[in-house]
Amino acid sequence: MRSWITICDTCKRENWDPVTQPLTDGEILADLIEPRAKAAGIKTRRVSCMMGCIRACNVAVQSQGKLAYVLGTFEPTAENAQAIVEYTILHQDSDSGQVPYRQWPQSVKGHFTSRMAPLPVLD
Repeated sequence: MRSWITICDTCKRENWDPVTQPLTDGEILADLIEPRAKAAGIKTRRVSCMMGCIRACNVAVQSQGKLAYVLGTFEPTAENAQAIVEYTILHQDSDSGQVPYRQWPQSVKGHFTSRMAPLPVLD
C-alpha cells in the first residue's frame, strides 16, 4: 500500500518574517520534499494547517490500514526533506507502518509528535 506525506504549507517557525521570506517555512519544506518524494514513488499533498503551530514545520506519514505518524519541529532544509522521504519509504515497505528505531534516518529522530492507529475496516 502506498504511503503519503501530508505537508502543512502554512507552518511558520518562530523566527519567520514575511518581509525577508515571502514563502512560509511549510511551503519551503514542501518544495523540498515534493521532488524527492516523486522520484521515490511517494505521494504528497499539501494542507493548510495541521494545528501543530508550536512544532512547525509539520508533516504526517500515512497509508491505508497502517499506523500514521505526525512529525514536527523541522527546519526546512534539504537534509530534513530527504530524511522525511527516506522514512516514508520505510513506512511504505512495512506491513504495519511501524519502522524499527534503528532504521530511522537520523534527521527524523526526535521529531515524532504522535502515532495514530489505522481506522477500522467497517462492514
